[in-house]
Amino acid sequence: MEDNEKSLSAEYNPINDLNAIFSHPSTLSSVSKAAKALRQHQDELDNDISELVLQQATSDSKSVRRIQTAKSDLAELFQKVEGVRERAIRTEEAITEMTADIKRLDNTKRNLTLSMTALKRLQMLTTAYEQLRALSSSRQYKECTQLLQAVIQLMTHFKSYRSIDQIAILGRNVSDLQRQLLEQVCEDFEVTFAKAEVTQRRGMLAEACLVMDALGENARSRLVTWYCNTQLREYRQVFRGNEEAGSLDNISRRYSWFRRMLKTYDDEHAVMFPANWRVNEMLANAFCESTRDDFKGILSRSTRRADGPSLDVDLLLSCLQETLDFEHSLERRFSNVSRTSIDTLSSDNEKSPIFSQAISEAFEPYLSVWVEAQDRKLSEMIPKYRQQPPKSPDEEFSSQMVISSSIELFNFYRLTLAQCAKLSSGARLVELTKVFAKYLDQYAQLVLLYYVSERPSGQTPSKMPLLEEAILVLNTADYCFNTCTQLEEKIKNRIDEGLKTAIDLQSQADAFMGIASATVRALVRRVEVDVEPTWREMRNSGWSKIESVGDQSSWASEMLRRIQKNGAEILSMLNKQYARAFCDNLVDTIANAFIVNIFQCRPISEVGAEQMLLDSYVLKKGFEGLLTINSQAATAPPSGYVKRIGQSLSRIDPVLKTLQVRPTPPEALVQAYLIHIADKSETNFRKILDLKGIRKQDQSHLLELFQAHRASSRNEKLPASSPILALLTNNPTPSGVGAANLPSSLGSLSSAASSSTSNFGSAIMTAARDGVDRFGTPNLGITPSHTPSGTMSPPALGQSAINGADGRAVSTAAPTNLNENLRNIGKFFKRDIGGFGGRFGGTPKPADDGG
Repeated sequence: MEDNEKSLSAEYNPINDLNAIFSHPSTLSSVSKAAKALRQHQDELDNDISELVLQQATSDSKSVRRIQTAKSDLAELFQKVEGVRERAIRTEEAITEMTADIKRLDNTKRNLTLSMTALKRLQMLTTAYEQLRALSSSRQYKECTQLLQAVIQLMTHFKSYRSIDQIAILGRNVSDLQRQLLEQVCEDFEVTFAKAEVTQRRGMLAEACLVMDALGENARSRLVTWYCNTQLREYRQVFRGNEEAGSLDNISRRYSWFRRMLKTYDDEHAVMFPANWRVNEMLANAFCESTRDDFKGILSRSTRRADGPSLDVDLLLSCLQETLDFEHSLERRFSNVSRTSIDTLSSDNEKSPIFSQAISEAFEPYLSVWVEAQDRKLSEMIPKYRQQPPKSPDEEFSSQMVISSSIELFNFYRLTLAQCAKLSSGARLVELTKVFAKYLDQYAQLVLLYYVSERPSGQTPSKMPLLEEAILVLNTADYCFNTCTQLEEKIKNRIDEGLKTAIDLQSQADAFMGIASATVRALVRRVEVDVEPTWREMRNSGWSKIESVGDQSSWASEMLRRIQKNGAEILSMLNKQYARAFCDNLVDTIANAFIVNIFQCRPISEVGAEQMLLDSYVLKKGFEGLLTINSQAATAPPSGYVKRIGQSLSRIDPVLKTLQVRPTPPEALVQAYLIHIADKSETNFRKILDLKGIRKQDQSHLLELFQAHRASSRNEKLPASSPILALLTNNPTPSGVGAANLPSSLGSLSSAASSSTSNFGSAIMTAARDGVDRFGTPNLGITPSHTPSGTMSPPALGQSAINGADGRAVSTAAPTNLNENLRNIGKFFKRDIGGFGGRFGGTPKPADDGG
């Protein structure tokens, strides 16, 4: 089978089979026999092909016959379908002819029914009209009501017959009768009220109101309007015609008069009017509109009067409050849903108030006087808060306390906001928010910042804030930050939708974070002052005479002990976020001071530099446990904090490692400088030589080598100057500290920068002005815009933004600069401590948020 399939293939090659058959010369004798067999096989194939062709031709003729038969069958089918359709048409025509008479009879019946119905309605309309005309003349209004409703209903059926003269005349007669009834009822009301016969004719008037109800909305509105004007005529004459009676002093008389009017309505007039007319509500609306117009005129004249007294704020608020109470009473009376409280947000499902600002709208343009009064009250409160101590002497201190004045301030804000929300939810609320923002800035600047600023105190150069006071200020700044945000949300919930974008207290919240940053610096300053003697011991040690490296230096041990003692006390009062901020700030400050003091310890030998490197390692290990010093044993510090310590203290290593290299051979010292300090500055290289105590005349050869090596291709990419050494000076100072010649960005907050503790407030702001790192740490060895950890430094505070040396109020020459600077500091402080984990601003709050 496989050989046959190969022979049938189009690519079949007979050479291969021939070679297989005649594979040996001895087989050639059978060639003739093989050729005969092939011819025989070829003949058989020809016969098979002929038979197949014949069969195919026969089958094609059968298919043609079947197709022809199918076509004839379809033609016959179409003829039958056409015949059926023709018979259906003839049948439909026959049925139509048979039912034509029936349709004509149906139309005749329908027309006859409509004619009879129209005649019957016309008869009923004519009869009802005649009866209604007779009853109206005798003022039988109860019967008139039903007939009038029937006449009006019947007339609607004849609107399409207006072209018939008789129907048109009847329609005009009905309209005339309706007008006659309207005028007659109005006349009856006027005569009855004019003769004070309401009690005697009350029943007749009640029936007349039913007639007016049947006459439609216009008739009903005319009667109600007349009634309201009649009832309020006396009110308008009394309170508009008499200046004394219409003044704001007598506003209560207006509302009392209307309450009596409502009582008269309930007792005598309510039974006359249908309840669905709500005549008492219409009367109240008319009273409110008239009273509102009166108040607009009175207030306008009061503000335009040049010679008379100005508008009394207390009287204005009293009148407004009484007006709001009156509106509220009307709301309770006429609304099924009680009016929403001003202290809660109204839900979407609550019904809109009916009488909200119906009268009080007149006071809206004059509420600026009230806002100015709140401004004056707050301007008196801030100086009083500044004079108060942060904590009463008889009050027990708690690490979660806040300064009581902040709670009092926000309580005042809450009450004022609630009152203003009742008075206005528009532009006046925006004005009040601006007043709130103004005094939040002043509270941060004049009160909280004042508490944490060092001030002169008798025998000592300055008085540092107590630890308890600093903790209170930090808690209060955090509390004010959170409450500012809540206050902003509450104002937005109460103000008109279109004015929500005008409400923004985020700048004030950032200013309080600036206060928190300054307070953290104040806590760090306490530690700085306490470790100052250890820096003095370090500077007095003979670093050029040390012969061998031993254990850690005594000054480093004592410094670490003092840091841990102060840190444990301070950290026990701080929450997690501010504890981390304090530790980071302290680490940076000590690292900066270490570098500053290195330059005051010259000359330093190679062994001395190695001892310093060991001491810096001891400090680093001590700082790693500072953050968890009050935690349970074996508590690991956060990895980010450990990394921060390494970044801060590692800035010391390049200087000390360079100082460890001996000056001989000189190439070794030059190479060590280019590797560790890694800059091309000849001035900085001289500083290192001075630190090592190399004499000026011995420095020339080293300088020549330095110039040669820095010019090589290997060092061509080095920066021009190292930021650490570029900011330092190696000139000695009388105090041995070097503060006089250090840039303020290095020396203002470091205890090594000044042995004096005078005017810490100025130190805070000077450091911030020159550039601060993270939470106020001076920028050392970095560009002014980035910290060693890569975070941006907050902008500088203005120089005029701090108390003077005498501790008096902050200068007002540039208050805007101070507020703006506090906000900028706060933004960076908030961002950074937000990355420490947990909730930002975690100081526990009092029960009342004050917002």
